[in-house]
Amino acid sequence: MTQVAELPLPSTPRSAETRFVTSICFAHFVSHYYILLLAPLFIFIKEDYGVSYTELGLALTLFNVVSTVGQTPVGFLVDRLNARYMLVAGLLVGAGAFAVAGLVNSFWVFLAMFAVAGLGNTVYHPADYALLGRHVAVERTGRVFSYHTFAGMLGNAAAPATLVYLYAVMGWRGAFLCAAALGVVAAIVVFLTQEPPETAKAAAKRKNEQKDEPAGASAEGWKLLLSAPILANLVFFILLSMSGGGLYNYMVATLGALHGTPATVANTALTGLLAMSAVGVLVGGQLTGFTSRYGVVTAIGLISTATVCVLVGTFDFPALILIALMSSVGFFNGMTMPSRDMIVRAAAPRSAYGRVFGFVTTGFHLAGIVSPIIFGQMLDHGYPREIFFFMAFCALLSIATVTYSSTRKPAS
Repeated sequence: MTQVAELPLPSTPRSAETRFVTSICFAHFVSHYYILLLAPLFIFIKEDYGVSYTELGLALTLFNVVSTVGQTPVGFLVDRLNARYMLVAGLLVGAGAFAVAGLVNSFWVFLAMFAVAGLGNTVYHPADYALLGRHVAVERTGRVFSYHTFAGMLGNAAAPATLVYLYAVMGWRGAFLCAAALGVVAAIVVFLTQEPPETAKAAAKRKNEQKDEPAGASAEGWKLLLSAPILANLVFFILLSMSGGGLYNYMVATLGALHGTPATVANTALTGLLAMSAVGVLVGGQLTGFTSRYGVVTAIGLISTATVCVLVGTFDFPALILIALMSSVGFFNGMTMPSRDMIVRAAAPRSAYGRVFGFVTTGFHLAGIVSPIIFGQMLDHGYPREIFFFMAFCALLSIATVTYSSTRKPAS
């Protein structure tokens, strides 16, 4: 494949670009808000419907399974259709699903609506990355990716407190309706915000690539996704989610089982990890403006994560040192994320951003399905130390995928 130099965008008022990026980040905020919609209200909904934890947990399973299965096909659609309109549709589908779940008093409808919400969730990563990758100049893309990731983290952070407050005021059904209204507002904002133009040459090239696709274009698209660099990125996303996600979701329980760490100390360490992850994302975004050695930046973050996991799994540190160590892990883990996204962008043709990002980010969902089984079994059978070692192993193993991906020539 012939390598083509990255074409700069035409001089566009930065205010227009800022409005556009803000609208996409707002959509990403809503997507993460929706991902955590059930968790803070879980016990109230369980009691209302009189179902078990397992039965209500099926809603999350359906959401993740539909997201996993549908995200790559939707990525193909994003590349063929208008990505911004696809994003608007995804927001409206998610908002509609949660509105129906709140209005209809039926547990089976509730489950079905989480499956529908999973369908809406398939749009966010392919459309967001395609829009940002095509319409933001390459020298600013890494920083913009960091803002995008940071907005998602804000959505995670905002969900628990606001949803519990809304429950206290109007019940869980009212909270669902307010969340649905938030999605409608985001859809309107994205719809009304115009896209900055690509260069005429870049836009024409992408359109010609699409027009020249043969009748077997779908097969050719899958051939791209199953190529070694793209598969390496998929594995990277799975491993990164196993290590980072394991820390986010199982650190408190694992520290308690391993060292008898008080819940207050472990939760403070988790808070430090989450807060410094957000700081690390912004710092990592700035780094992409000073270096194009994204693989090196990512490897430094992964080695730091693995080192701290081994240390915490081996030694019972005093509370202040433990909090400092876990906060440092959060910082370095966050720092890798913008470089991670730039590595994927470099491996994808401009006309295939949607399908490539849609495919590799299914790694998040795959890890979300598998990791509870792995970590739950380890805790149930008395291997909490091994959880930290396993997360360190995933972090170190992912360096190999980063090294391979970042040394491939950028796709045209």
